[in-house]
Amino acid sequence: MITIEFFHDVICSFCFPMSYRMRQIQKEMPELNIIHRSFALARDEEDHERMFGSRENAKNEILSHWVHANQNDDLHRFNIEGMRAADFLFPTSMNGLLAAKAAGVVGGEASYWDMFDALQTGLFVYSQNIDDIAVIESIVKNSSIDFEKWQQAFINPETLALVEDDFRLANAYQLSGVPALIVNGKYLINGAQPMDQIIQAIETIKEKETPIIEVIENGESENGSCTMEDGKWVCKD
Repeated sequence: MITIEFFHDVICSFCFPMSYRMRQIQKEMPELNIIHRSFALARDEEDHERMFGSRENAKNEILSHWVHANQNDDLHRFNIEGMRAADFLFPTSMNGLLAAKAAGVVGGEASYWDMFDALQTGLFVYSQNIDDIAVIESIVKNSSIDFEKWQQAFINPETLALVEDDFRLANAYQLSGVPALIVNGKYLINGAQPMDQIIQAIETIKEKETPIIEVIENGESENGSCTMEDGKWVCKD
């Protein structure tokens, strides 16, 4: 079994094409167990101010990243001019991460992934402020998830604890950015790599992780076998 922990942030531009790519890979390799993990590039407004000097500067610089992310995106979906004209500053991470995690609490990994993609589409394609709770709730209501159950999960402190658990795990893996794939807890695939390279890396890991022999224990394991003793075959039945 190959387990992939997919670390991403709702405001991460390169996570948008990477999520689409991972969905295609999941179709080709349905045996993969993909677990979604939260990562905060900007937990709050202070993070934007610290990194960019001001939230206004943050929006301008981040939009320059969108140009490269749009080139990386297989479908070239980024609405850069729409976001430039939008009358809100660039969102922070936490409300969107909590919204996606709450969807996962209600409906499992598939619901988490659907909500994550819906939030990213809202930001990158439709220029929606996914920091705004009303915008998030509108996106949830347009999904198949039970809104009342989601709302309860969204405000539940246990959901925030799950997000924080993901942050601690990212620190344990020494991740400094996203998107990032951790395969079987020990292999890192970093960045929005091309689909064929991701598949090749996973196949290489599968070969490494596949046992050469399977050991079957039984009470008569010393019988019915042939071994080399003093340079000669010795067989026991």
